[in-house]
Amino acid sequence: MTTLSNLFDELSGAGVAEQFVELLARPGLRVERVVSGGQASPRGFWYDQPEGEWLVLLQGAATLAFEGENALCSLEVGDFIDIAPHRRHRVEWTHPTIPTIWLAVHYAR
Repeated sequence: MTTLSNLFDELSGAGVAEQFVELLARPGLRVERVVSGGQASPRGFWYDQPEGEWLVLLQGAATLAFEGENALCSLEVGDFIDIAPHRRHRVEWTHPTIPTIWLAVHYAR
């Protein structure tokens, strides 16, 4: 039976815990929806993932930082970025009042 779902269902709001929902998993591929409500990475924390990550921002706004780069990367609705494996990065800011919805595709290189 085919199941239809919607990326905008069951959204958490500002001030609640960040929400991670795995939408699809296959060997070498994982797709998840992330909903942020004003969250940022903890001070001094860097993501250092063994797989590549392609992100698209569907709603809200966010700012990413990459280790070794002074400039921040601001994302608005429709922006996407491909982050190479082990490219250390962090979330500096997400919109505090509008849920920030990310679609993240994690893939093996």
